[in-house]
Amino acid sequence: MTSIKLTKFRRVRTAANGLRREQVVDQIRVLIQQGKLKPGDRIPPERELARQLGVSRASVRGGLRFLGAIGVLTSRHGSGTYVADGPPALDSEPLKMLAALHGFTAEKIFEARRVIEIAVAGLAAEQATDAHLSKLAEEVTETYAALQDPPEYLLHDFGFHRAVAAASGNPILATIMEMISEVLYQRRRKTLNQARDLKDSADMHRQIYRAIRARDAAAARTAMSEHLMLAERDFVAEETDKVEEITKGPPGGRKTFVVNPAVENGNRK
Repeated sequence: MTSIKLTKFRRVRTAANGLRREQVVDQIRVLIQQGKLKPGDRIPPERELARQLGVSRASVRGGLRFLGAIGVLTSRHGSGTYVADGPPALDSEPLKMLAALHGFTAEKIFEARRVIEIAVAGLAAEQATDAHLSKLAEEVTETYAALQDPPEYLLHDFGFHRAVAAASGNPILATIMEMISEVLYQRRRKTLNQARDLKDSADMHRQIYRAIRARDAAAARTAMSEHLMLAERDFVAEETDKVEEITKGPPGGRKTFVVNPAVENGNRK
């Protein structure tokens, strides 16, 4: 990680439309394309950058916020702003708004997951590093440890799928997967009280992990396909049970899990 010298930035000229924020964005984009800004590099403090570029701090702040929203920059509390050094973490709010507007069905969500995740699993078997394999093993272990704690299990369930996407070595696919996962996570956490036997899902995670570790791309794709088929079935059943619970009350004899308020309020770990 290095800190970028201000001499790399040139003074911004006022555009015809007066949009200096966009000029700040464009200059950082050019520096990245030229290789002068690299993943992990620290961006100069807002005040210094504004002085060097000859624009207001508001213009710099707006440009940096935009670049942060599209995953180019990342902010570290108490440290500063850096060029992202991992897969872009795009803001999923636009996709969540579309989901609410058009009512994305479970069928369509899982159709998208199958198109992406089956291919991603195969790539992960070919591209995963030792660090990726360690992360996958960690998430598998944590899912088993959380079988009696659905909110915690859900975090590691999605953590496992994100780890598979990262192991693919393709940041574009990892980014798309991240956005889809966030939309599904927000729906799935609302049906946690209807969660049934989570062990089947954990077993499928372990099977996918073992195929990736064995560098068996075909087996990884097959295991992921089977897992998503079962996951869709369970998700549809959970949502159906949720509707029945709302209209008729909790079914007698069913075990009800208490949802962690932090998760219910969207404050994910």
